[in-house]
Amino acid sequence: MKSILVVDDDAMNLRMAEMLLKKKDYEVKKADSGQAALAILQEESVDMVLLDVEMPEMSGIETLEAIRSRQEFAELPVLFLSASEDMEEAVANGEYAVQGFVKKPIIPVKLYERVEEFCK
Repeated sequence: MKSILVVDDDAMNLRMAEMLLKKKDYEVKKADSGQAALAILQEESVDMVLLDVEMPEMSGIETLEAIRSRQEFAELPVLFLSASEDMEEAVANGEYAVQGFVKKPIIPVKLYERVEEFCK
């Protein structure tokens, strides 16, 4: 079973992503901050990260930089989660070391398409 770490400071978004991903038989780990995500990554193996961009204290971009700074996570697929059209465009233009983007609010079919591209 493939494992996905979902990182979002909004509890409702975490629950929604968890529910949707479990329907497709993914194991879901949840973190409500960048710091919590990094702690989970140090202790557990995951196949992909869904990472909210807008978070207090440590943004998704800062969290991504911390993830990518570790050699063992250099190839770990990361998808940004955001409602921002500007962020969607930035990801499409290759401005961040992520594999893709999932727009919020999450549309289940779009989430499944993106996740299944990198987490088969």
